[in-house]
Parts: sequence; structure tokens; C-alpha cells
Amino acid sequence: MPSSKWSLRNIYLYLVCLITLIMVIVGAVGVIRSGVELVYPEPTMMEPLPKTEGGQPAMTEEEWQRQQEIGRQQSRRWAIINLVGNIALVVIAGPIYAYHWRKIEEEKAEPTPIAA
Repeated sequence: MPSSKWSLRNIYLYLVCLITLIMVIVGAVGVIRSGVELVYPEPTMMEPLPKTEGGQPAMTEEEWQRQQEIGRQQSRRWAIINLVGNIALVVIAGPIYAYHWRKIEEEKAEPTPIAA
């Protein structure tokens, strides 16, 4: 095992822990943000029914309502996709962080050989 506290192996382990810890934090913040977006969606602006140049409605009221609903469904879909992506980030980076941190702790617990 390495005798120096700052061996190449230890630097690698600490760097992996730093990067994966940042990934877990970013993922956790994203999970919270996506969850809030699902529970409290962004209000949609109810645009007036589009009119043609002659002042006639460009579409029926039902078509307009359907377009508004499609917009709300797309917003919800993106919030779910973001939520799943952020959960995946935490689920993947978390165990990688834990594994490497455990290795660091194991190496700290090992007695260092005394150079004579």
C-alpha cells in the first residue's frame, strides 16, 4: 500500500470523491427543483384566441383549448424527464462516491510502514 498520504492513488480517490459528491449535490438539487415544478407548475399565460386579419378566429375554441392543454402536458413531461434524469444522477454517482470514500477510509485505517 502507498506510504505517502498524497500518493497518486490517494489523489485519484479524492478527485473521484470530489467529482461524484458534486454530481450528487447537483442531482439532489435537480430532484427537488423538478419535484417542485411537478407539484407547483409554472402558470401558463392564457393567450387570446388567435384571429385572422379579417378579425375572425383562426381556430375553434376547442382547438385552442386543445393547444393550451398540449402545452401543459409538454411542461409536465419535461418536468418528469428532468426528475428522472436527476434521480439517475444521484443513484449512479452516490454509490461511486461511497465506494471511493470507503477505500480512502480503509487506507487511513491501515498502519503506515515505517521507513528505516
